[in-house]
Amino acid sequence: MTSSWRALRRRLLTPDVAETSLDKRGFHKKSPAAQERLETVGKTFLIGYAHAVEARTPADAEAPVEELTDWLRGFAYEGAGMGLAMLDGLPFGRSDNVARFLALPVGKRYQYLAYVGIGWAMARLPRFRWPKPASLDPVLAPLVLDGYGFHQAYFRTARYVGDRYQNPAFPWPGGEHGAYANRAIDQGIGRALWFVGGTDPDRVIDLVERFPQTRQGDLYAGIGLAATYAGGVTEEELKTVWRRAGEHRGSLAQGSAFAAHARVIAGIVPSHATLATQLFCGVTPEEAARRTNELRPADPTGGDVPAYEVWRQRIANEFISLGGVNT
Repeated sequence: MTSSWRALRRRLLTPDVAETSLDKRGFHKKSPAAQERLETVGKTFLIGYAHAVEARTPADAEAPVEELTDWLRGFAYEGAGMGLAMLDGLPFGRSDNVARFLALPVGKRYQYLAYVGIGWAMARLPRFRWPKPASLDPVLAPLVLDGYGFHQAYFRTARYVGDRYQNPAFPWPGGEHGAYANRAIDQGIGRALWFVGGTDPDRVIDLVERFPQTRQGDLYAGIGLAATYAGGVTEEELKTVWRRAGEHRGSLAQGSAFAAHARVIAGIVPSHATLATQLFCGVTPEEAARRTNELRPADPTGGDVPAYEVWRQRIANEFISLGGVNT
């Protein structure tokens, strides 16, 4: 494929950067700094996406992404995951772009983000072009649904946040744990609420409390992940999140630990991630990552719930026992 065709493919497939504007999305603007941060994250996602869909091979997308500000690169690789999954879903060309990326050293460092990006692509591809669940890590596959949930809450906010829409028979991945899909989607919706609420803790949690109580734990897990990975708040604001989480503090800590794990694996741990992990989990990001890794189920098959949920429950129990914020 020629470079001119790849450039055309980039222009045709890449969403308009205006779609990341808080004004366009109708999201809350806490402050100019918070707005700039969230819009920068969105723009960085699209940069990674664009590099992926234009690159000759998945490996070629790495160099331009590595030139970005270090703490933002994860968002670019999330976008790259979406871009590569979109290429896999096209009716022509190769269908192993995501697999080739995940086989690279950089793909292993950003595996979580790439899986989330696959979910973004699923939200825009016809169902028959969705990835086969068997092609994915059986423990991490629900992260794809997390990405799907984020996309829907971000771009279809009125329905998924305002109306609290939930598909009772979501078709992917199916199988014995198919009913778990909506829980993983809610974890992605929780992450998106961090953006919808403009990183304003009270605004974000007010949104959570409009959802049924049975869904709030998964939403808090997403909030814990977003607050730790994306940041945008002060220590006092993080304490507000912890205080208002109440009985869902274990879920909040679990999401924070996942974010810390992703940051440590990538080798980039910004100060906002350190602060949030210490407040929500009671340990450093490095310690949270170590424990998270140790708690991962060795056997991803069998059981009444998916291995991913077993992992999440173990993490929540581990870190809630350590205390977190004492206010």
